[in-house]
Amino acid sequence: MAIDNKKLAVIHIVKKELGLTDDEYRDILKRETGVRSAKDLDEQGFRRLMHYFTRSRHYRDHRDGITFRQKLYIKYLVRDLGWDSNHFRNFLRKYYKKTGVDGLTKKEASKVIVALKKILGRENM
Repeated sequence: MAIDNKKLAVIHIVKKELGLTDDEYRDILKRETGVRSAKDLDEQGFRRLMHYFTRSRHYRDHRDGITFRQKLYIKYLVRDLGWDSNHFRNFLRKYYKKTGVDGLTKKEASKVIVALKKILGRENM
């Protein structure tokens, strides 16, 4: 059974976030799942592809850097808070002395996530 449209959207968002060319993307898709189009993926193929992305060189810029999963989760939390990019950039600059998420280490990203979740929890009270 083919995967649903939400999972297809996730795949294409990840492809864009990672800056993969169409050829790179299709080569990875074929190598990891045996298909050349995400529309042909089943649930197991989807999991294999996501597992590859989270473990590959595409996942982080350097060994101690923020993970792709952390980056997506931070974006999700910022969106839920209703912050624009300037507000979030100012938050990072003030509390973490960083200008963007790409400069965060994995440990710093974890702290940012905890802080954003606490802020979101307070706003939802």
